[in-house]
Amino acid sequence: MPTTHPHFSQPVRQILMMLTLLVLVLVGGWFTYGRILPIFMANRWLNGLILFVFALGVLACFWQVQQLMRSVHWIERFAGHRSNAVEKGLAARGVEDGDQPPRLLAPLAALLGARGPAGGVISTGSARSILESVATRIEELRDITKYLANLLIFLGLLGTFYGLATTVPAVIETIRALAPQDGETGAQMFDKLMSGLEAQLGGMATAFSSSLLGLAGSLVVGLLELFATHGQNRFYRELEEWMSGFTRISISGDGEEGGAGAGSGLMDQIAVQIDWLQQFHAERDVIRDEAAAMADERVLALVETVDALVKQSGAEREEASRQAAELTAAVGRMADGQDRLAAALQGQGQGQGSGVDARTLDVALERFARHLSEDRDEMVSELRLDLLVLTRAVRAARFSDPFRDDQLTIPPLSQRRQEE
Repeated sequence: MPTTHPHFSQPVRQILMMLTLLVLVLVGGWFTYGRILPIFMANRWLNGLILFVFALGVLACFWQVQQLMRSVHWIERFAGHRSNAVEKGLAARGVEDGDQPPRLLAPLAALLGARGPAGGVISTGSARSILESVATRIEELRDITKYLANLLIFLGLLGTFYGLATTVPAVIETIRALAPQDGETGAQMFDKLMSGLEAQLGGMATAFSSSLLGLAGSLVVGLLELFATHGQNRFYRELEEWMSGFTRISISGDGEEGGAGAGSGLMDQIAVQIDWLQQFHAERDVIRDEAAAMADERVLALVETVDALVKQSGAEREEASRQAAELTAAVGRMADGQDRLAAALQGQGQGQGSGVDARTLDVALERFARHLSEDRDEMVSELRLDLLVLTRAVRAARFSDPFRDDQLTIPPLSQRRQEE
């Protein structure tokens, strides 16, 4: 099955857009600070609660993006391990120890992390189950920001109704205060009207300020959630495309659900057995390669030993040849001296006894030279025998084809000594 290197996109563009939106909000708040502050101070406790919920919504949106980035990093490592295992024909063991999968990809890691060679293949039902689980977890993350956005709207409406609830009684009290009383001047009535209108306007300020802050905060949190949702949807599509590369498609009819289910279960069991066999053969190949590598190392060590022995035997043979040549030259010089001595004695006529001694010495020297030559030949034969024994050990270690002693052209040294 050909493998393609997967590619999962990081939500870089979404992060930039979210940061840009926050910068615009901060810049707008800085320039309108003088106008917003009186609105905020109309009801500082309720408006402070609205700002706190708004900050939670912003943090929740960025937390979603952070979870998405972690999931992208983890799935890239996991997919890279799986691709390498497929190319090398080895069993995929997942990622490194201690690398816990993110909560978003926990079902995928639980299923694919325990599969056979190279992660194996999965059925269409398993792939659908994994994708549905990932989609459900993504929706769970979105529910937090959706709730916070709706909570901002609710707090804004709550402030609106609270302001209206304080405005209506103030209107009633103002109308009652305008009733003329004995001895009351126009200035006093005007003061009552002003105090009543002040209470009414305070309630209206509370209502409109809370509604304004709540709706504006909900708008910003909704935009941030929209950007985060775009990144999550793209990750879901890329995950679906990657999983389609190792999903086995099963064909079943609508009216044959029972038989198709049994056949699908049987095919799953067969696929598991095939995966197990592939993993077994892959592990056996790895063990065989390791054994071959160890045998190669032993052969290299034996070859180095043989090379050192050959060099040592060559040096010893050259030394023995040099000593034999020197001894032969010395024996030759002694023989020449004996010949000259015998000739001188014969010339002087000193009898036959000296000639016999000279011949005896000559025979002894010849015997010594012959024994020296035999010892040299024996040493060379022993060296050749040692080389053959090492060659037999090398063949036995590498090719399982050793020589036998009856195949040696030169009999072993122990056998030759027994024959002598």
